[in-house]
Amino acid sequence: MQRLGHLPAISEGRWMFVASSDEVQEGIPFAIEIEGYSMVLCRVAGDEYYATDNLCTHGNALLSEGWLEGCVIECPLHAGQFDVRTGKALCAPVEQDLRIYPVEVRKNEVFVLLPPE
Repeated sequence: MQRLGHLPAISEGRWMFVASSDEVQEGIPFAIEIEGYSMVLCRVAGDEYYATDNLCTHGNALLSEGWLEGCVIECPLHAGQFDVRTGKALCAPVEQDLRIYPVEVRKNEVFVLLPPE
């Protein structure tokens, strides 16, 4: 997701630089560890970026080690699937949705909005 315009105030959370857009390849999950958050950054459809929690809600598996096809990421452990745009759980065995994080790209730099403390 590429947004334009003003970044929200600090009270709404903290925008953190996570990667250069050149580092994140389309269709390949990109693991991020930042300030205690474990996320997976996904680049789809060229220049759309989405970030979700990296840990599958069903099992103890990292989604960054799974597969990304279009906007669907698949857990490598039990093949549960999520929509990276919404975090919605799409098929068994996953039932719980993922947390998603707003993403913004500015001049080749990818930022993720961390929740307020």
